[in-house]
Amino acid sequence: MAVAASLLCSSARLLPPFRLRLRELAGCKRIARFPSPVRRCYSSDTSSSSSDQLGSGLEKYKDLQKYFYRRLKATYRRFSNIPDHSVVCGHHHVYFIESDGIYRMDKRQKDLEPEQVLNLGQVSGGEESGLMNGEKTQTFQWSVQRIRLSPQEKHLAATLKTNHREEPRCVVVRLERRISPPLDPPHIILTLDKVFSFEWATDEALFYTTLEGLRCSRVFRLDLTPTGSRITSVYEETRPDVFVEVALSRDQQILSINCSSRTGSEVLLIDTTTTTLEPFLVQPRQLDLLYHIEHWRGWLIILANTGHGQEYQVLQAPLSEPSMISWVSLFAPGPGSVVKDMDVVGDHCVLAARTPDSELVLIVVPLAHPKKAYTVELPSWACAIETKKPGLADQGKVLEFLISSPVHPPVPYSLYPEDGLLLAGTEDRSSPENQPNYTTTHLEACSQDGTLVPVTLFHTVPVEGLRQAPLLAHVYGAYGRDLNMEFCPEKRLLLEQGWALAYCHIRGGGERGLSWQRQAREEGKQKGVEDLQACLQHLFSLGVSSPSLTALTACSAGAVPVGALCNRQPHMMRAVTLQAPFLDVLGTMEDPSLPLTLEDREEWGDPVENPKHRLTITSYCPLHNITPQHYPSMLLTAYRSDARVPLAGVLKYTEQIKKAIHTHFTLNPRTEYKPAPNIVLNLQPGANHLGPEDFEVMLEEEALNLAFLYTELGLDPPRPQRKRKR
Repeated sequence: MAVAASLLCSSARLLPPFRLRLRELAGCKRIARFPSPVRRCYSSDTSSSSSDQLGSGLEKYKDLQKYFYRRLKATYRRFSNIPDHSVVCGHHHVYFIESDGIYRMDKRQKDLEPEQVLNLGQVSGGEESGLMNGEKTQTFQWSVQRIRLSPQEKHLAATLKTNHREEPRCVVVRLERRISPPLDPPHIILTLDKVFSFEWATDEALFYTTLEGLRCSRVFRLDLTPTGSRITSVYEETRPDVFVEVALSRDQQILSINCSSRTGSEVLLIDTTTTTLEPFLVQPRQLDLLYHIEHWRGWLIILANTGHGQEYQVLQAPLSEPSMISWVSLFAPGPGSVVKDMDVVGDHCVLAARTPDSELVLIVVPLAHPKKAYTVELPSWACAIETKKPGLADQGKVLEFLISSPVHPPVPYSLYPEDGLLLAGTEDRSSPENQPNYTTTHLEACSQDGTLVPVTLFHTVPVEGLRQAPLLAHVYGAYGRDLNMEFCPEKRLLLEQGWALAYCHIRGGGERGLSWQRQAREEGKQKGVEDLQACLQHLFSLGVSSPSLTALTACSAGAVPVGALCNRQPHMMRAVTLQAPFLDVLGTMEDPSLPLTLEDREEWGDPVENPKHRLTITSYCPLHNITPQHYPSMLLTAYRSDARVPLAGVLKYTEQIKKAIHTHFTLNPRTEYKPAPNIVLNLQPGANHLGPEDFEVMLEEEALNLAFLYTELGLDPPRPQRKRKR
């Protein structure tokens, strides 16, 4: 699907989204799966920094961490065969990823052995990050990120990533065999650095954007010729708050250059059926106008925020007259429903939408008869949807997708919009209804200003039986991004051990449309903190857990409302885990030299030029509101080379909150809250804001989180049932 979310946020201190955006990747954590022959395998440094003064305290959890490492590994193994969309289908071959590269199998001769088309060892041969005392400190290996096939399967382009740097590398592989003997096997013909998004317009023309300093501002065209290659500049964006990417329409006839900030969009199109491949503008950028383009039979199908309340609706315009004056409305969702995504399948527009009850549905709009639109209901537990990119030979009349939740593994579905037929089933033909019956409850908490805030609760016993259950509450609330609610094996493990899992959809996110974000950005940021407090209070009032059994977890910008609530209401939770936490909002927004500051001021405000913004940020900034009191225990995981969240802010926060706790216990030696909370900094190497890509290192990090939670909440670790001896 083409993503509305990519229009909602051009940046995030933020795992995989429908359409990749750097900022979207910044605030969500990708799902790691147990390695198998067709999964990605990673390699990176596993050394920790516990010797650092601020990073001390990890030893306390080591034994329990080892235990949870084994439990997590077993849990991931249980779900090693869950379906995904990593396989890419060409006209004649199926392409898949293994640990050492990319392979393909001939669909016409399935009995043949897979053929390797890209050997990762030939790309890098291993790269060293530096020398220490004359010895290599770290060796990195590349992993495959994305694959694109040219229209007639003559070439393959793939981006590769390592943990030690942000910028991906793109390799172009010739797939077409030479006629002259001996047959020429697939081989790399070109390598391009710093490539982010990329699409083939023809078999010889590749359009791509480059990533420099966390910005994508330039589009290039690579032309492959019989004598070599030629690279030309196609587009360059001058505004620092605009992020540029290229995308291909589902019918592969239109390539779009999307230039988006959080407050405006501008799209240029390239008709791939023409020989010139020259871009032309759809609609010049306007303040608060967000739009995305798909193509259908010479018409543009447009998803734009021109609906009621500046929410998304579907419009149509002829390809020959694309500007806004020609836009005609086709479909707008009903009151309270919001469009999250759009795709064009055959002669139908398919929308992923959320209802007023926060349930995920599909809305099918026949493009020739839009008034005959109908709704397709999905299982009540469905929280995330991932669509499959169509293969080169697909007829385009079926939409294949996966639905999942944090505790429900992905289940494949196929929608035939022409017939209104929805088919479901796993790869082994089992029905999704045969999965364990975990309960998904949709709640609403009343915030301070009367706004109802959605909460999604996962549990194994009725709500009234959750008083003694430990509670893990998840939160984000920034950049118009929904909370990541894809399947996560460690969440499934917690649920199986009797935990309740709450996902608090506070304002600032996008769960209830564009207005949900607008209400809690800049001067409205405090509303997100109030929403989080209301969610916890509502859960407690329903009999779900208690403050002494409650932990909060967040990553990146989600640390802002969590940190602010810890300063205001520290007794509402017992423990907190934060990954790559953004904690110094004021200091970061004051420094325009940092990579994201200028564009992020649209989200957080400008404390330099706007006194009101400065007062607002100062009132909630986690770092600047630390005071001597009894804080919850905290585990902060940070990465030394993270370019999105300055490490200096995390270190300063850790130091100051430790001092505040020490001062509090010094001034109040007889305090009833003993022992003192533990503040632990887990400082890791690498530049990946999302955490380690190495499977083993990821398991160690997740095992530490679980060991920390069980220790600080005073819980006995779960013990697997022993098999009875016969």
